[in-house]
Amino acid sequence: MMASILMIVFACVAINHLGLVATIEGVIKRRLPVIDCPKCLSCWMVLAYQLLVGTAIIPALASALLSAWAATWLHLMMGFIDQLYQKLYEQIYPTADSADADT
Repeated sequence: MMASILMIVFACVAINHLGLVATIEGVIKRRLPVIDCPKCLSCWMVLAYQLLVGTAIIPALASALLSAWAATWLHLMMGFIDQLYQKLYEQIYPTADSADADT
């Protein structure tokens, strides 16, 4: 069950971080406030999952709130990894503009 919760949190954060929710909002021309927030989406999805599998309400609510807190840190970590990736990518593959300037 814990692995399922971790996968739900990762999926909720990833679809927001990668821009899928923003793209869906652009296509349907409507804001999706709960889905657009990694913390909110993680909390509600984990709570729904826990209740569907028959978890008692107090443990379900506690794990949902813990998931929302974890989603905050996972989203921050994904942002940090993005910045690190961008920095390394620019060092390994210099842009065409800087290559033209050297010649």
